[in-house]
Order: sequence, then C-alpha cells, then structure tokens
Amino acid sequence: MSQLVKEDKEAIASASGEKEEEKKKEKPSHRRTFLDATTEGELLSGIRKEVEAGRLPLNVAGMEEVYQNYKNAVLQSGIPNAEEIILSNMAVAMDRMCLDVEDPFVFSPYHKALREPFDYYNFGQNYIRPLVDFRNSYVGNISLFHEVEKQLQQGHNIVLISNHQTEADPAVIALLLDKTNPSIAENLIYVAGDRVLTDPLCKPFSMGRNLICVYSKKHMYDDPELTEMKKKANIRSLKEMAVILRDGSQIVWIAPSGGRDRPDP
Repeated sequence: MSQLVKEDKEAIASASGEKEEEKKKEKPSHRRTFLDATTEGELLSGIRKEVEAGRLPLNVAGMEEVYQNYKNAVLQSGIPNAEEIILSNMAVAMDRMCLDVEDPFVFSPYHKALREPFDYYNFGQNYIRPLVDFRNSYVGNISLFHEVEKQLQQGHNIVLISNHQTEADPAVIALLLDKTNPSIAENLIYVAGDRVLTDPLCKPFSMGRNLICVYSKKHMYDDPELTEMKKKANIRSLKEMAVILRDGSQIVWIAPSGGRDRPDP
C-alpha cells in the first residue's frame, strides 16, 4: 500500500511538473520589438506594428507623441550624441511600457523602488538626465539638505510639504541631489496619486520610486461605484505610512495640491 501511495505521489508530482512546463511554454515570451530597433524609423514602425496587431491599446500608442516630444527636448539641450541617447532611452522606455501592457504591474499601498532584475530607478534617471540643464541649474540652500541627512541618520523622520510642477520632478530632484546627498535622492518616499500608478506611459517611471499610493480627494467621487474602494485603499496607505514612520529615518514628500502641469478640469 505504501508503495502505491508513493507511486501516486510521484505521478502527481510528475504531472504537476509537466503542467508547469506547459504553462511556461504557453506563456508568450516578451517581444523585443523596441529593444532590437537600431534606427528611429524601426522604433516608430514598431509602435505601428504593435497597434495593428492589437497588442497595444490606443492610449499606449500615444508613445509616438512621447517620442517626438522627448526628441525635440533633448535636441534642444545641445548634449553630445543626442540622437544615440534619444534612440537608446526611448527604446528602453517603450519596451517597459509594452511589457506592462503584456503583464500589468499592480502597486501595493507602499511601493519600494524596483532595482532588480531591471533597475527602474536608474532607468528613470537616465531618461530624464538629458533634459536637465546642469550648467544653469542648482539646489538653493544646500546646507539644509546636509542638515536633513544628519537628522535622518539620527533616526528622525522628515516630511517635505511642497507642490510640484510635473511628473518628472522626482527624477529631477534625485539628479540634482545625486552628487551631494545621494542617500536622500534614492530613499525619498513620494505620496503618489492614482494617475501615475495606472497610466501605462507613466507606470515604468513610477516603479522606480518609493511611493505611498493614494487616491486624490479631488477625484474620489468621479465614479461612485469606486468611491468605497478608493477610501479603503487610502486607509491602507495611511496605515503603511504610520508603520514606516514608526521605524524612523524616513523622508517623505507630500504635494498637497499635486502637480501644476495641468489646469483644473
């Protein structure tokens, strides 16, 4: 009898293993449509092919406009090898956006920056770096950031309350602090609204930041059926923040009115 039971278990284990292998085979591998592009034409053609094949929804197909805007901005910067940088950065960005369409990432109430196997933090830094005019940009009152770092090392929490301009600001702040206060640059926690957590064009950049995820009060009642879910999600996020702050040595940036890059509806 024991021998029969053993054989049954082995058969079940073998069958389970075969099913897992079948699942792996059934799951299509991630396409390298954008990473394999060597020219602008191939990159833009890749977008159109993905759309025509029904693999990219129309809102993500807007990445062609993102490409043109990014290209124009980087070319105006006057940096060396601008064309190569544009192609390289946009190929990676489009690849990450496409990957999220294939396998959507879901943010937890407290999201820690994803650094491996793909480093989303450095991805965001590399993408925004060509857009920053370092020669004419500076951080005022840098001594305050040195003081902040000391306070954090002593176990204190720091909360920054300031509205911001655009969704690129986290990367800009991190880039400007990278040489003087890299610890702040990498460990800063941002309170993030749901748009940057759900928009496929924004998500890859958000995945590289430490975030407390919330639903904006302004849009809490946009869809009455989702209001209760949003409230519960915000409560979970507040509890997560309380746990984080209890540990000490945390720096959190809260933008009470969000970004200023869009007019009120």
